[in-house]
Amino acid sequence: MRSIGVLIKPASGLCNMHCDYCFYADETANRQIPSYGIMSLSTLKNVIRRTLLPCEGAYSIAFQGGEPTLAGLDYFKEAIRLIEQYNRNDIPVQLAIQTNGYRIDEEWAAFLAEHHFLTGVSIDGTKQLHDRYRHGSDGASETYDLVLKTTELFDRFHVDYNILTVVTKQTALNAREIYQDYQKKGWHFLQFITCLDPLGEVRGQSEYSLTPASYGRFLCDLFDLWEADVQKGIKLRQNPLAFAPYIRTFDNYVAILSGRRPESCEQTGICRADSSTYVVEADGSVYPCDFYVLDEYRAGNFNEDRIDAVEEKMKALGFTERSKKLSPDCQSCPYLSLCRGACYRNRLTNENGPEASLRTDGKNYFCESYRTFFDHSYEKLQKIASFFTSWPRFTMGS
Repeated sequence: MRSIGVLIKPASGLCNMHCDYCFYADETANRQIPSYGIMSLSTLKNVIRRTLLPCEGAYSIAFQGGEPTLAGLDYFKEAIRLIEQYNRNDIPVQLAIQTNGYRIDEEWAAFLAEHHFLTGVSIDGTKQLHDRYRHGSDGASETYDLVLKTTELFDRFHVDYNILTVVTKQTALNAREIYQDYQKKGWHFLQFITCLDPLGEVRGQSEYSLTPASYGRFLCDLFDLWEADVQKGIKLRQNPLAFAPYIRTFDNYVAILSGRRPESCEQTGICRADSSTYVVEADGSVYPCDFYVLDEYRAGNFNEDRIDAVEEKMKALGFTERSKKLSPDCQSCPYLSLCRGACYRNRLTNENGPEASLRTDGKNYFCESYRTFFDHSYEKLQKIASFFTSWPRFTMGS
């Protein structure tokens, strides 16, 4: 049964905010055409038609940016109509959107709730941390208070949402403050994402750059807080989710130790592990991964190409095969079964050279971070995994 996942960028790299570390702004700056503008409805139709018709298993469609809501609510209403039109196999469809939450109103909240969009909201910890790097489009105005109002709106309309937090050098120093603040706000589904340095630049040079040492400390600090709450649920023989939030990184490691497949692509260790995921820019161009929406990775266009033709071009890129190559250090590492080389975007051959952000088959930039974390937490993760079948966790987001 062929399952298919599509990530659409309906507003290309357009955004109503300016974030200092934005990896997609960096990607668009490294393309011949930085922005493709707003996706036309005819392109939207071709993307959905060419990906949904051949699907026989589950179908997931996510919208990301830039800021996807800039395409307008009517665009998303048309997307729902097209999905209903082309879902001739009557397969389950999962809808998702990632938003900065900066300009969401009641009409948007009602729509997302009605159609059961799993919504990721970007918030970088506390107000002080968030406003440090996430600005309004003028590059100066603060955004935290407006985004917080969006989460309150989502609570009122019963929108399913999770919090996506980029881990910068400053974020990494405040794990306890962030964890406790999120608990007070009732945010139970969390993703912590490593901050990326710009392509082609030596890592660790920016004011916000996340270093291996600081990320390792952050993982340990965050885990200790999370693990203590998980243990409360285990001792009371209740679902740990009632006491500890779902933290994607940790829950996926527990899943691996429980013999389950992680839903995070980073933790599978293989790019496009299911070979049926497609990232689509606003002009219909198709790419293998959100981190590689670059000219050299273009694998066709859904305005012109059928999905099988796109897949052939994907294979010709060797994108998946190259991610299977691991450094000798990785192959001999006692934690390989958990780490799996982690995200390919963070693998290096020349750690200090000008291509430090361009991927090869070398060691992961955050190798030190993972070793520190697993030395600290491996046995505790194993113990938690032994209870996993008794208290299955809920997963949200991608």
